[in-house]
Amino acid sequence: MDARDKELEKELAATLDARRELGEDYDAALVESFLEKVEQRLDTTVDRRVRRQLAEQQMVVARGGTRPGGRDAEHGFGGRYGVAVVTLVLAIPLSAIGASHAGLPGLLVTWLGIVGVSTAHASRRWPWQRDRRSTGDESGA
Repeated sequence: MDARDKELEKELAATLDARRELGEDYDAALVESFLEKVEQRLDTTVDRRVRRQLAEQQMVVARGGTRPGGRDAEHGFGGRYGVAVVTLVLAIPLSAIGASHAGLPGLLVTWLGIVGVSTAHASRRWPWQRDRRSTGDESGA
């Protein structure tokens, strides 16, 4: 267990102690406060991982590997998970908008669109995204 885990454990213990002292009337505020700390911890962890992955990609490019926009980058960490994360983050407000304006049919149409975008991204069969190396011509002419 590293220092951050111990810190989070202390925060949880402090939150539980505060609940015992303050009573059930403050449950929502205490839980919200603790969840904000957990969210900050997750954000920090994700930021660190993304920075590490970007640094690794830059090292590969600097050593003469594939270019950042190349085929390997599309199927790397950012290419695979970036669209998935953005899709899930946007799914919440899009679902709320679709459901509030058109009810269940609006919600279904919204999710069909979300699934369609994810499927299109996963398939990567669009003509403009073909790898030029397969034709043996890097210049595109």
